[in-house]
Amino acid sequence: DWDFWIDFKDRRMWPTVAPIVAMCFAAAVQSFLWQKFRLPIGATVACLALLVGEWINRYDNFWGWTFFPINLVFPSALIPMGFWLDVVLMMSGSWLVTALVGSMGWGLLFYPINWPVLAQYHQSAEIDGVLLTLADLIGFNYVRTGTPEYIRMVERGTLRTFGKDVVPVAAFFSA
Repeated sequence: DWDFWIDFKDRRMWPTVAPIVAMCFAAAVQSFLWQKFRLPIGATVACLALLVGEWINRYDNFWGWTFFPINLVFPSALIPMGFWLDVVLMMSGSWLVTALVGSMGWGLLFYPINWPVLAQYHQSAEIDGVLLTLADLIGFNYVRTGTPEYIRMVERGTLRTFGKDVVPVAAFFSA
């Protein structure tokens, strides 16, 4: 759920929760393909399959059923991180090095890889005296009935949403 909505791709929960959840699938497929076939492509294949499945889900469910704008529910870019995990496994050949170095890189690369797509939604907008990002404003304009509004964290009067010191800390703990 933290990867669906553009206004939920915030600086705290999204860079912390989404990479951890996505890594479970990549690590499982990587383990299987490495142990059975010695192919260091498991994480990339899992990320590609997950991304294709997410695009099908988002297009059919969000656009096909509710006509929610598809550019506001795009999935995260996972393929470069899967590639990183596979390269670490291929170069080291060690599960321990892959678990430590690969997962650390996975968590630390998540936000910078997705930043070019998210940057346009992190612009500031002042609405009725409240400083918001465009993502938060979009979240208020496209109301989702099944989502409790107390989950959305909107801070008034600060520009901390732009990633001062919270994003590296969240990425570090994700790693």
